[in-house]
Amino acid sequence: MNTPLFRVPLLGLLFPGLLACLTSCNERGEFVHGPVPMETARESADTLSAKTAETSEVRVAIEDFKFEPEKLNVRPGTKVTWVNKDDEPHSATSSEKPKRFDSGVLDSEKSFSFTFTEPGSFAYFCKLHPHMTGLIVVQ
Repeated sequence: MNTPLFRVPLLGLLFPGLLACLTSCNERGEFVHGPVPMETARESADTLSAKTAETSEVRVAIEDFKFEPEKLNVRPGTKVTWVNKDDEPHSATSSEKPKRFDSGVLDSEKSFSFTFTEPGSFAYFCKLHPHMTGLIVVQ
């Protein structure tokens, strides 16, 4: 039987399921538990993007005597650029021996870039202010 009266109850069963799926998935189609307000979803996506680089180039700001973000997750082949936003000179220097990278002294508004090609965790610091530390995780 394929009458219009039969279709209405069927649509009544499908619509709530479709609605539940739409309210349970975020912008990337990933399942989330319960409805998420759009502002929260956008903030979460922005936070994730800041911490996990999906692009081939990301920036780390050096400001207020710290690296922002302090920890950054990137994919192999990502170019990381440090930009000094402070009035004081700083550096971005690998903690490894021998040093994997060293920006030298960066005056205000100067930048330095390094491309991370191998997976691993790469700690770094400012030679002029050793309490300033950061970490790049390549995976």
